[in-house]
Amino acid sequence: MGLNEVLTGIVRWTLRLLVVAVGAVLFLSLLVAASVLALLWGVRTLWARATGRPMAPWLRVDPRGAWSTATRSTARWTAHAAHGAAGASARMRGAADVTDVPVREIR
Repeated sequence: MGLNEVLTGIVRWTLRLLVVAVGAVLFLSLLVAASVLALLWGVRTLWARATGRPMAPWLRVDPRGAWSTATRSTARWTAHAAHGAAGASARMRGAADVTDVPVREIR
């Protein structure tokens, strides 16, 4: 076993220890952050019970809002039959090689 192999082993173990230490610091910081949030939530709940007020949620999520946003955004991209067949046939003459994409009027 030469000096080169010993140094390589020391560097490998040092890097392993460094990665474990960084992982431990990250885990502990996330644990502390979650504990602080849980403590704040508990204090807020106790304060609401002590004062008799209803506790309002921190994040107000309305699933209907996301659904309406999604359906409104798709309404722009769907082809409408109200444009008429005459305008579509005139536009299709130049794009006869495209068969799988509906042609829409450029605004």
